[in-house]
Amino acid sequence: MTETSGQEQSRWVTTVIMSTALQNHEISTILQRQQHRVRYSDSVEPGSVIFSLSGVAFILSDAQDLLMTGEEEFSQRIQKFMSIHRNSFLVLSAALHGPEEWNVMLRIQKRFLGTDLRIIPVHNSAETVKLMLTIAKVTSKPQANDIRYKMATTKAQIIENSPVWKMLEEYQLQCN
Repeated sequence: MTETSGQEQSRWVTTVIMSTALQNHEISTILQRQQHRVRYSDSVEPGSVIFSLSGVAFILSDAQDLLMTGEEEFSQRIQKFMSIHRNSFLVLSAALHGPEEWNVMLRIQKRFLGTDLRIIPVHNSAETVKLMLTIAKVTSKPQANDIRYKMATTKAQIIENSPVWKMLEEYQLQCN
């Protein structure tokens, strides 16, 4: 970890498996510039980005492409993706999320209601990479354990310093 302006910043690097369809995509370039180990595979669903160490998988789709290709074909692709990847996210990108794009998202949500698919709207590649890395980082084992520990510590401090808790302790002492 390095100290910068009083804030802690850690450099987190991981291995990313991407479909070969994304080999020349801006997302691939951004990940490589950030020193992540990017591997390409023909055996994963086109548009897939997989963080195997974190156990999360993303399938990237453009809202405009979805409007043109057809919903049934897309639904089958998502269904296959979800059957392979337990912790799956659909990243739906559009420069502007207007009524058509929101309608597409609503139809997808209705179609996959009750499943573990999470749908995330994004506007550009930089935003896409940032959200994927954030999700992958917080779900990676060391980070997840650290977050659980920090939350437990914070909870204990809140309870310990709570005026309600102190009042209950005083009440219990009065009752005894």
